[in-house]
Amino acid sequence: MIVFEPYFDVYPAAIELAQGVLVPLRLEAPEFRVDEAKLRSLVTERTKLILVNTPHNPTGHLVTVPELGIIAQVAIEHDLTVITDEVYEHLAFDGREHTPIASLPGMFERTLTISSSGKTFSTTGWKIGWFSGPEHLVEAVGTVKQFLTFANGHPFQYGIAAGLQLPDSEFHAIRDRLWRQRDVLVPALEHAGFEVLAADAGYFVSVDVAPLGYDNSYDFCRELPAKAGVAAIPMIPFYTDASGAETLVRFAFCKRVEVLEEAATRLERAFR
Repeated sequence: MIVFEPYFDVYPAAIELAQGVLVPLRLEAPEFRVDEAKLRSLVTERTKLILVNTPHNPTGHLVTVPELGIIAQVAIEHDLTVITDEVYEHLAFDGREHTPIASLPGMFERTLTISSSGKTFSTTGWKIGWFSGPEHLVEAVGTVKQFLTFANGHPFQYGIAAGLQLPDSEFHAIRDRLWRQRDVLVPALEHAGFEVLAADAGYFVSVDVAPLGYDNSYDFCRELPAKAGVAAIPMIPFYTDASGAETLVRFAFCKRVEVLEEAATRLERAFR
């Protein structure tokens, strides 16, 4: 299975459980775009699936329609199935819009789309999500799901079903709150000397700490709480091989504005 790298750290275990092999497609900083030549070079006679995560965790990159078109073309040419993780679908900023790859010509019949209530409604612990696609894929996944968990949070399902019927204005308000929160943290990171990378969507922003004199994100993240009273995540574990990405770090901005403003003050005080 071809998987965008860096990747959500659950993916390797899930792929191993399915007796698959994770083949990383490196998305290079600072823009984290899909490279067609790299993608094509990874396809072999054993390739069955491409896992598309957009908006992307951990980078915050929203995969563009031209990038999706490249993936679709490769999938159709090689008769591949696409699994797409779209849990941040409602959280795109700066006028950007999320496009499901299943909506591209020739893709619905080969795409399993997965999403979740957890990110949009801040209910990650409820573990309520859904999948959609052609009948043969939905039936196969439904069968596996039944024997993995049997049932899951029925009262929460009614709550999320009600939430999904809210008007678009409510979803836009959720997006706009996160957009404002991003715009509190990102300028502070830049002012403190971090190299800020993509933050198109979701609620994470990636930075490079090399300009601050660090050559390893583990060292930076271990020192950060004592140095600034702020926490962040090293991105090394999100890579099969983190060579060239050793100094990348992920911050989250899914916090109250006043918390982010305090974090901004602390970071600027610590690193300016």
